[in-house]
Amino acid sequence: MKKNAITYVITLAAAGSIFAVAAYNGSHIARAKTPQEKPTTEVVEQAPQSNIEQTLKLQQVAVQTTSSASYQAEVIGYGETKPRYDLSFTSEVSGRVKSLAESFETGRIIKKGEVIAKLDDTSYQQAVSQAKADVASARLALLEEQRQGEQAKSEWERSGLDGEPSSPLVLRKPQLVSAQATLNNAQQALKKAEKDLEDTVIRAPFDALVVVREIQPGSYLSTGSNIATLYSVDRVEVEIPLSDQQWANLPKTDDVSEWHITVQDTTSEHQWQARVARTSQHVTQDTRQRSLIAVVDYPLEQETPLYPGTFVQAKLTGAKIDQLWEVPASALSPQGDIWTVDAQGVLQKSSAHKLFERQDKVYVSPTLTDGAAQVVMRPLSNFQVGMKVTPKEEG
Repeated sequence: MKKNAITYVITLAAAGSIFAVAAYNGSHIARAKTPQEKPTTEVVEQAPQSNIEQTLKLQQVAVQTTSSASYQAEVIGYGETKPRYDLSFTSEVSGRVKSLAESFETGRIIKKGEVIAKLDDTSYQQAVSQAKADVASARLALLEEQRQGEQAKSEWERSGLDGEPSSPLVLRKPQLVSAQATLNNAQQALKKAEKDLEDTVIRAPFDALVVVREIQPGSYLSTGSNIATLYSVDRVEVEIPLSDQQWANLPKTDDVSEWHITVQDTTSEHQWQARVARTSQHVTQDTRQRSLIAVVDYPLEQETPLYPGTFVQAKLTGAKIDQLWEVPASALSPQGDIWTVDAQGVLQKSSAHKLFERQDKVYVSPTLTDGAAQVVMRPLSNFQVGMKVTPKEEG
């Protein structure tokens, strides 16, 4: 009886626990099935950006305020210094080289008329002697012919015949002309022999730099054989091709010697004063340009010698030109355009007419006509006409 009571109590406790668990789960399932309320969404209107914020988002470009002014043009050209005379000196007679002058060496300067070599002249001495003998014989023959002509004329007059003889041979006039011609020929042959003998002593044709010597003692020269390559040293010339625009920038004068010009070695800072000797009157086919010839006198005697073959830059002071813009060379785009920024910060583009350049500046005709302009110093490839930017003054 007691055991049954205990079993009954345990059964009631278990049933109560099961009921409590079922009630708890049921309440949670009901809550899960109840729709949740949607959150309230507030629509907040974004305030418009300020002008400062908009400006900060624009691309910033460096500009330079530029106004029209007058500038002295500078014309720059390039060329190679060349001697006034570049001579392949050749022999006028044949013969074996007997001796050479000590000064006749590569790199040395020889003076005009200086003896630089001597040839064996034995055969030429003999030729002169023979020519003198021929002249003496021809002169004697002429004298004899003159005497015979006078005798023939006397005989004709004593003959008592009137008028002139039927043939000029009677008075020996043709014979006299022939004898005179023979003498003249013999005299010319003597001059030629004496000239050949003189040419066995080889002299410098002008003050010259010996660039190449091509003979040695004992060398045999034929007529026309090369003796040396000589450069004159009295001046060097520089042929400078110029474009039509560069010619237009030069001073307007007919006396080209008044143009001021300096030449500078492109590999150093050395400069030399030059003068304009002349201008070419034709256009070369390879460059399609006309050239100016500048001259530096006595180049090897300068404080810093100017050697033939030096590549130089020539600078000429040009005319004064009004109404120009001076802008950095970087302001000129690869396409030859100038970019400007107007008062509203908008980019504008126009083709530039470049007249000349100096160092890192270029001088162009103004692309705008009204007052000063803000020129973009370094235009970019992404620029578009009408694009708005923020200009920043530099320079």
